[in-house]
Amino acid sequence: MYKEILYEVNDPVATITMNRPDRLNAFTSLMLAEIKHALAQAEKDERVVGVILTGAGRGFCAGMDMGALDKASAGDREEVEDLTYLDANPGNPDMGDQFPAMYSHLGGLRKPVIAAVNGPAAGMGMAYALLCDMRFVDKCAKFSTAFSQRGLVAEHAMSWILPRLIGPSRALDILWSARKFDGTEAMQLGIADRLCEVGASVNDARAYITELAKVACPTSLMVIKQQVYKHLDRDFAAAMDETVRLMDDSLERSDFREGVRSYIERRSPQFARISFD
Repeated sequence: MYKEILYEVNDPVATITMNRPDRLNAFTSLMLAEIKHALAQAEKDERVVGVILTGAGRGFCAGMDMGALDKASAGDREEVEDLTYLDANPGNPDMGDQFPAMYSHLGGLRKPVIAAVNGPAAGMGMAYALLCDMRFVDKCAKFSTAFSQRGLVAEHAMSWILPRLIGPSRALDILWSARKFDGTEAMQLGIADRLCEVGASVNDARAYITELAKVACPTSLMVIKQQVYKHLDRDFAAAMDETVRLMDDSLERSDFREGVRSYIERRSPQFARISFD
């Protein structure tokens, strides 16, 4: 049913591939809607422990399609395509006031999302990678914020997440200069979580999620992700109070007993998978 992405599930991984390689997978409204819809499908699928987002061909995503930007800069309004057939709302509705914002469904998704950055990630493409939970980055990848060179501002939460990853002065450098930097520097800066050989980011991300599926409780992964994002802007006491409540809840779940018994019996745990309608 998708026209501009590929979607594949291979237990325990769902892979979403942005599929406009002739345009370096530049975003269109259709592609963004299809990604959001596919994320909702992955969230519903019990087979899926984690999601990989990557790009077809030699690029991750070059940002918003320049044709659309050219029309917008001229004041033209594109005819709005009817995308209601792709309506989807992935992500936890109880994440609080921080998560009704545009594209926050990546952070709100109740399963891990890894960006496998296999090539250029510019502008909104870089922002989308940053909004994923982790980034596995090919050495050959190229990053650029691009916004200042288009007369724009730090869009799509870049001003929120980038300083938290690398500090305010480094974030300002990257946002002001819009300079290009590769996967190696992304790792040095703290933007990349894994530095991969050329062409290996998708396989490395798949191996990571597969290992999580073997040893980690999916419900624990979900709750920990929610804790990390929700507690970024809470004071210590509030975060601790919620953690105590969540800990009490976890002690009542069958996953806790399975985790303890599997350790005592020296076997792999058999945790329940999760899905959401």
